Amino acid sequence: MIRTANLTASISRNAGGLFEGVRRLLQSLIETGMDACVFGLRDEFTEADIETWQPVAARAFNPVWLEKFGYSPRFLEELTAYKPDITHTHGVWVYTSVATSVYCRKTRSPYLVSAHGMLDSWAISHSRRKKAIAHFLFEGRHLRGARCLRALCEAEARAMRQIGLTNEIAIIPNGIDLPAGGSSGAPCWEGIIEPGTKVLLYLGRIHPKKGLADLLRAWQLAISDTPLGKEAWVLAVAGWDQGGHEAELKQLATELRINWTVLKGLGRTSGSGQLEPGCYGATSGPAKLASNGQSKASVIFLGPQFNQAKAACYHHCNAFILPSLSEGVPMVVLEAWANAKPVLMTPQCNLPEGFAAGAALKIEPYVKSIARGLQELWSMSGPDTRNLSERARTLAAERFVWPRIAGQTKELYEWMLGGGAKPACLADF
Repeated sequence: MIRTANLTASISRNAGGLFEGVRRLLQSLIETGMDACVFGLRDEFTEADIETWQPVAARAFNPVWLEKFGYSPRFLEELTAYKPDITHTHGVWVYTSVATSVYCRKTRSPYLVSAHGMLDSWAISHSRRKKAIAHFLFEGRHLRGARCLRALCEAEARAMRQIGLTNEIAIIPNGIDLPAGGSSGAPCWEGIIEPGTKVLLYLGRIHPKKGLADLLRAWQLAISDTPLGKEAWVLAVAGWDQGGHEAELKQLATELRINWTVLKGLGRTSGSGQLEPGCYGATSGPAKLASNGQSKASVIFLGPQFNQAKAACYHHCNAFILPSLSEGVPMVVLEAWANAKPVLMTPQCNLPEGFAAGAALKIEPYVKSIARGLQELWSMSGPDTRNLSERARTLAAERFVWPRIAGQTKELYEWMLGGGAKPACLADF
């Protein structure tokens, strides 16, 4: 039985899509007969989320020094006690890189690095000076010493080559669970938007690289040119704020004269909600966005959505959008496809198979292209929309389900340990 230790900065929802991707990978590997554990740092969501890792052994450590660097001596202590056959680092630029490098060099055991999009050109250019220092001090050694690197897509593999890495590279994407049938519960906007209004969902971090500022500018342009879209659709922005970017987006929406609101304190048991003071709408009872006679909101900031609430967002939205400037392979697009939702996304999402299969509408990461994509979505006929949805679900089921991804990863581990043929997932460049 192969034993694998997995190191990551956070084992809670605080890690965003990486949390879901690593958790489900390890759970799927255990189903193949492997033994897997995960080590990460403790944060404000750890206690709520740690049980979701079962049957994976998840261990959380308190950061000791320089919290953003993520140092804890427990990483090395637990690695030494666990004695993995393979160590797997998820994410780079933090202390987990140091711990993996030190332990595996000492024990002469192989390790795999999954950068999760953190080595592409956009990511490296963000905080470039800090990353240059980190690369010199520890990250360069960590990356060069890996028996293999895992890229989520071909574009990420090529980005690794562009920065001079000569290791073997395995291209293995993130995976997805297909939703089971049955009720997903009511979405958080139930009773808030008017019946019959369609919802275009964004879900993820509220961060500049996601392209949300240009999405708002494109939304304003599209509804100005297509009044029918304004009446028929609402843009729902769900996610957790990073670095105060949500406040910047609200200010931008105000400057663009977009009617917007923020959903707060929603009580799912009563079906009532509140809108942020200073925005229009009801403040108690079954709220309606146009209940005070003003124009209805066309943009709603929903706040973070997790677990059942997140599933309900996917199930009840009418389409999904990700106008990102940089991604590895975004879990949110895979989740939207698994829920058979039409998707608008940029090539920077690194899922070209979505365009090839006719499962997504292509938008470029600038205002006019996003606006054209919105108008294309709004003008689609019912049969065209259903065909797009069916192709999305089929693509998710054929290419991205977790048993397939776990099987590829297990083959890679076996090859790294000297057994089995060279796996097909290894890049040939």
